[in-house]
Formats: sequence, structure tokens, C-alpha cells
Amino acid sequence: MRPGRPRCPRRIECEPEVTYFKPRGVPLHELEVVVLTVEELEAIRLLDLEGMDQEHAAQRMGISRRAFWEDLQSGRRKVADALIRGKAIEIRGGSYSMDADRRSRPARCGHGCHQGTSGSTQDDHQDQSSEGS
Repeated sequence: MRPGRPRCPRRIECEPEVTYFKPRGVPLHELEVVVLTVEELEAIRLLDLEGMDQEHAAQRMGISRRAFWEDLQSGRRKVADALIRGKAIEIRGGSYSMDADRRSRPARCGHGCHQGTSGSTQDDHQDQSSEGS
């Protein structure tokens, strides 16, 4: 992202139902947490899980291929860091909006997520760091 330029909100299909992942057997309060934004997760989902090419995935999110690539690389780097170094992953925040075409889907869309009521930055999620192991 270039300094001084506002970040374009990304369109996402749905918000994740599960927002924390952590190594088994280690209490969350003992772990370092990596924060993966909702749009980074969406980029990973579209390319790596759904098998879309970068151009179509970027169009789906309403952003340029370069912006999509930056989100994808950032998300992959965070996931790799957490897996290799035994950190927890928290999925929250970012600048995104729900894809209006997808809002008519049932409450569970089949992608491990649920339909939310977002439309703005999601940094106001409840802190879940008090969860146990």
C-alpha cells in the first residue's frame, strides 16, 4: 500500500465462523498471536482453496491484481509464521465489505463461515484472548 493513499475496501463472500487457531495443548495466554485480516483470509481462500486464478479472484474482491497479490502474500506469510513458529492465528479486522451478491445465501454458506452484517472496518471484535486451551 502506498503511503497517503486510502486502502480500498475488499469485497468478501462471508466472515469466518472460526476466528482462532492455535497449537494443541498450549494455553492461548502462553502463545504469541498472529493477526490475519479477513481480506487476507479471503485471498487465501479464493486462490488456494477455490482454485481461482489471481485475475478472477482480484475481480471477485473488487481490487487490482497487485492489491490482491499483496493481501495473498501477507496472509500466506502470517500463516507460515504461525505454523512454523507455533503461534496462534486470530482472524479479525481489516477493511472489507460483504459481497452484496452473496448476502442472499443461507446463514452458513458451506465455506466454514457465516453471513455477517459488516460494511465497515471490523476492528471492534470482542477480544477473545481470554479463551483457554
